[in-house]
Amino acid sequence: MGEQYEIMTPWAEIDPVSPEGISERLPDLAGKKIGLYRNDKLPAKPMLEVVERKLKERYPDAEFSHFFRFFNIWVESGEQKDEFEEWIKGVDAVISSHGD
Repeated sequence: MGEQYEIMTPWAEIDPVSPEGISERLPDLAGKKIGLYRNDKLPAKPMLEVVERKLKERYPDAEFSHFFRFFNIWVESGEQKDEFEEWIKGVDAVISSHGD
């Protein structure tokens, strides 16, 4: 099963969603649907564009799906919650880019 990790946060408030641990690593991205998740900060989009381009070169049969988070609001509790939950069901892995 692997190692167990305790996740600690320097935030003074408690996160609304309990951590679930680290998911198992996919053995390969060939033929997978990869979710590209980003916030609205300016550098986030070009960073993911480079990642997508490089992954397409390495895994030409991989598919990509984008999710854009408005502002810096937790998706789990905001107005995008339903849209996010539907999106996450349709991907095998997620790569996140935050332009901070």
